[in-house]
Amino acid sequence: MKRWSPRVTVASVIERSGRYLLVEEDHGGPFSLFNQPAGHLEPGERLTDAAARETREEAGWQVAITDYLGLYIFTAADGLVFHSHSFVGLPLAHLDNTLDKGVVAAHWLTLDEIDDLNRAKRLRSPLVMQRIRDLRRGQCFPLDVIRER
Repeated sequence: MKRWSPRVTVASVIERSGRYLLVEEDHGGPFSLFNQPAGHLEPGERLTDAAARETREEAGWQVAITDYLGLYIFTAADGLVFHSHSFVGLPLAHLDNTLDKGVVAAHWLTLDEIDDLNRAKRLRSPLVMQRIRDLRRGQCFPLDVIRER
């Protein structure tokens, strides 16, 4: 019997002066898609370290992870199940690194601009808006709710 394993991912919601950090990704379709900096957990990596790493690699920003937003479970159209641990972070410094393959650019967007992208079906998943809404409602947990050894 084959054992089922969800994909473990992380995502970071970074806000600065009323704008949110999103990455524009090329997935080969007619339009690029937008997402929070996000990606897969690597073997032996702590969740908070993965969130900071993905933000560096995808958006070119060094961040301080400050809070846990929650666990978001999403089933993609192809049936893959993702367990996305989502975090809140503060931007510390813009870096001059090359962005990950497939990332077109990083953008600081207002909620209205993100809403427009959502209506145009240009967000990578419904989790993008859900995370922002949850943050705006004040749904944050201290990092010590995660027990990693």
